[in-house]
Amino acid sequence: MGGSDHEDDSDHGAKASYATEEDEEFVQMGPKCSIKEHLEMDKDDESLRRWKEQLLGSVEINPEAQEPDVKVMSLTIISAGRPDIVLQIPENGRNPEGLWFTLKEGSKYRLRFAIKVSNEIVCGLKYINYVWKTGIKVDSSKEMLGTFSPQVESYIHEMPEENTPSGMFARGTYSARTKFIDDDKKVYLDITYTFDIQKEWAETS
Repeated sequence: MGGSDHEDDSDHGAKASYATEEDEEFVQMGPKCSIKEHLEMDKDDESLRRWKEQLLGSVEINPEAQEPDVKVMSLTIISAGRPDIVLQIPENGRNPEGLWFTLKEGSKYRLRFAIKVSNEIVCGLKYINYVWKTGIKVDSSKEMLGTFSPQVESYIHEMPEENTPSGMFARGTYSARTKFIDDDKKVYLDITYTFDIQKEWAETS
């Protein structure tokens, strides 16, 4: 989101094309198997069937559902010694309006996602993020989050620690694009937004 790895091989206007190409870097998994197929596969083995049902928890399974429903409920920015910044994801695929958040230059932070999975198993869920400053791509990151079955509670996934750049040229306003996509290339979240890197964290109310 505000990492220190710098690139200048693309501009903001080209994001729609290279995002698809770079997604291909992820290794494709095996054929998808639905929850209904998983349960029926070993229906004659009582102990294995109970174990699979236990893994799925108390979530209600719709046997007619063919596709998973994945919702990113929130994004939290965690940095030691200060309050967490909890960002609610806008509904209906809308982009966050205005300046979404501010990071302090030269600081260490982590991203934490709350992800709700319903209906079906989602295979190979990935987080992809691109950052631009003055039209130049300055950072890109990708993370394989994993495969998740439906459950009542949200999954909590914490990303590796990152560092914001520092110095006069690092400060200012950035634009970013964040995507969550699975092995079938189904996109569950695709938002663009702006954030700042400044000398200090933004004041909290």
